Amino acid sequence: MSDLAELLGLAAVQRAGLGLVLGAIALPPVGVVIVGLDIYPVRFAIMHVALLGAAVGMLTGTDPVLWALGLCAAAGGGLAPFATRPGGLSGAMGLLMSLAIAVALLVLSVSGVNANGAFELLWGSILSTRVVDLWVLGVLAVGVPALFWWRRHDLALLLHDRELAVASGVRAGPLTVALLVVVAVAIAGAVKLTGALLVDALTLLPALAARRIGRGLTGMVVASVVIGLGVAVVGLSLALVLDQPPGPILVLVAGVVALLAQAVRRGEA
Repeated sequence: MSDLAELLGLAAVQRAGLGLVLGAIALPPVGVVIVGLDIYPVRFAIMHVALLGAAVGMLTGTDPVLWALGLCAAAGGGLAPFATRPGGLSGAMGLLMSLAIAVALLVLSVSGVNANGAFELLWGSILSTRVVDLWVLGVLAVGVPALFWWRRHDLALLLHDRELAVASGVRAGPLTVALLVVVAVAIAGAVKLTGALLVDALTLLPALAARRIGRGLTGMVVASVVIGLGVAVVGLSLALVLDQPPGPILVLVAGVVALLAQAVRRGEA
């Protein structure tokens, strides 16, 4: 315990912990959207775009994370028109993934920069969390829950049944654009914490667990945030105690919670 207390006194660990707490507030509701809209592959498309943003940032000598955020936001908005077409979103995401990774590799090759920095986004670097990363996560931690609360009735209808939402007067098009942009930006903001390959630890897995526990959209969002906070605290603590990378530990903890939630619901049935 003394070793853990000593580690928690380090500035890098404190920034990492704060980043995880902010991420646990902002990202699980995004997972609720992914589950509700059944757009699971969007995570992979956005991860590829984030890698492209990192490559462009390294080429231009500017902040790779900010480039990743900007390009991911544009990609999310660009995908929105395909959401209303049967199979359109899946095809668009596949094309986006292919183009993004191809351009990213080309940029890295032409520029001659060290690709390790760009590919760090794939596996994360939580202990290198910067103040600017905390600001990004802080904005998301305020903005994402605020959007859900503000449009909770429209969101509940849209995530339940798009046609019913439209018939009830919900402007499904603009709302879908906003949701996809939020999803894209949130994923881009999370990759610094867990890495693009393990971003599900704070997005999808808490949402999947919350779907088995929460009732209604508000209940799911609240449950997902509570689960996300628990995963963040327990996962980081275990990673520090075991001296292991936080990303995989976070995923394992979140996965166990999701499995337990599934088992509890089956037991009740």
